Amino acid sequence: MSNLEKLITQKAFENENQRGLVSLIFIGNWVTSRHQQFFKQYGITMQQYNILRILRGQHPKAANINILKERMLDKMSDVSRLVERLRKAELVERKSSEMDRRAVDVRINDKGLQLLAVIDGEIGQLNNTLKSLNEKEVIQLNKLLDKMLDSYH
Repeated sequence: MSNLEKLITQKAFENENQRGLVSLIFIGNWVTSRHQQFFKQYGITMQQYNILRILRGQHPKAANINILKERMLDKMSDVSRLVERLRKAELVERKSSEMDRRAVDVRINDKGLQLLAVIDGEIGQLNNTLKSLNEKEVIQLNKLLDKMLDSYH
């Protein structure tokens, strides 16, 4: 019996494909939970952190909602709602675009940049998620995940 079968009290899987998919889902949920707990201490969510990082990459230029949507890791996010929460937390500024009045420009502000600087100093806690793998195994894992992503559309 493998670790996965013990953790979820599964007797057996139909085949290795099923076991692999269940493992990916289980580990994905575990990693997500660790990230949620980590970001909670800073009063933001993983998705809000993702937006702040995108905006930092654009800084000092603004980004519009469509750019944020395209670059988000969680494609199901309601970007407008997330941006509004970040605005209320005074981490970003948003205003109507000067080019297109229907669009909204979003820009990270100094408070948002300061929060990211603090998080940057602590985020190493999450990097130990792969600590049970050596560098060669992490490289192999990345290659396998990239191969799986080839079928993503």
